[in-house]
Amino acid sequence: MAHPSKNALKRKRRRAYFRGRAAEFLAASALRMKGYHIVARGYRKPFGEIDIIARRNNLLVAIEVKARPRIAEAAEAVSPKQRRRIARALEAFVMERPKFDGFNIRFDVLLVTSFWQWPRHIEGAWE
Repeated sequence: MAHPSKNALKRKRRRAYFRGRAAEFLAASALRMKGYHIVARGYRKPFGEIDIIARRNNLLVAIEVKARPRIAEAAEAVSPKQRRRIARALEAFVMERPKFDGFNIRFDVLLVTSFWQWPRHIEGAWE
């Protein structure tokens, strides 16, 4: 069985990267239409990252965006380890920005299965 070439792997990774970025753009647009204000996108720390951080009133939400062909695959794509990393990153975000101290915190997942369908928003996906 032949292994894919380095160029083929690069193309595959590049497609996955751009698909993810497009899914995040679609997710951010959907959140804005639902009344959320996007505070940050692609927030990264060495110990974790958050795709989108949004707020609505006194609620600060860390949103993980998952783009998969099927909803079940997307829903299962956030591992317990990834959840811990997102929680640590949000804690750092709030520490860096004291104006968000005291806000209620929530962790959501936005599932994108097609760029022709509205993303599925799972509020309070985990604690």
